[in-house]
Amino acid sequence: MTASPALSVLDLVPVRTGQTSADAVAASLALAQAADRLGYERYWFAEHHNMPAVASTTPPVLIAATVARTERIRVGSGGVMLPNHAPLVVAEQFAALEAIAPGRIDLGIGRAPGSDPVITQLLRISGPTADVDRFPDHVSDIMSLLSPDGATLRLTSGREYAITATPAASDVPTVWLLGSSDYSAKLAAELGLPYVFAYHFSGDGLERALELYRSEYRPSEAHPEPRTMLPVNASVAPTVEEANDRALPHLRSMARLRSNRPMRPLETIEEALAAPRDSIGEELIAGMRRRWIIGDAAGAAAEVRALAARAGVDEVMISPIAGAHDGEPADAAPGRVQTLALLAGELG
Repeated sequence: MTASPALSVLDLVPVRTGQTSADAVAASLALAQAADRLGYERYWFAEHHNMPAVASTTPPVLIAATVARTERIRVGSGGVMLPNHAPLVVAEQFAALEAIAPGRIDLGIGRAPGSDPVITQLLRISGPTADVDRFPDHVSDIMSLLSPDGATLRLTSGREYAITATPAASDVPTVWLLGSSDYSAKLAAELGLPYVFAYHFSGDGLERALELYRSEYRPSEAHPEPRTMLPVNASVAPTVEEANDRALPHLRSMARLRSNRPMRPLETIEEALAAPRDSIGEELIAGMRRRWIIGDAAGAAAEVRALAARAGVDEVMISPIAGAHDGEPADAAPGRVQTLALLAGELG
């Protein structure tokens, strides 16, 4: 049997019909506690803005709440969309999180906007920090600012000015670079950082990106060897039929997003099953199903192993997209907990 990869969790804090933001966050915090008990390696929150079905807008806030409610699991961002933020602010936030939970914090960094153009403009009114072309410099700046020695800024007067993200760092978060292109793979290799390919969003270019990353990798002190992780959407249940039913709300939501239709809270399973079908949506859903893991425990576990072996990755990050029935509690996500439990039982 092929060896099982390490397992982690990616959470967008989904919001479904009948849920408040408070309900959705409560459900995700309970899910993180379940992942902690089940032995998952890490739990990451994504950054998305102004989306009716996503409450994961501020990863540092959610990370702080999660480390306070868990015991051993690493917690981090998947990721902070750096062009939206000043590098010093990101460094200070994650230095503080590292002080709160030493040895348990990950800083995943990406350069996508995480929203529509209007929200992107609102997030980027800070000016030069929003320059995507300076993304490599800003990643390096954050790494320097987080280090115990900090960074040195040379002022226009010629005087040097010392800056640290926290006064007396004892350790630093683990920095990961996220992406879905040759650019991100090459930059991660150049900086000697672990790399996450966004397979859950787009599988195109996976093999080329990973090959570039590994072939061009420059060992760093923290990471002498390349390290890779692959996020994947998953719905796992006792039966394939139930797994398919629970996956449908998220499949339909992603189909709306990719066909530029108005977004809305996630449907319940009953709403999704009763909704009329259309050819565009069905075609998009069929394409996504080929890359998502939807099945019973044994079948899903076999798919996870096969995906990890084909890509040669060290870790698979499960994005549990199992939807909810009408009668399930608003502040819980039984289908998502079930997905993590069944996979851990087969792969743990």
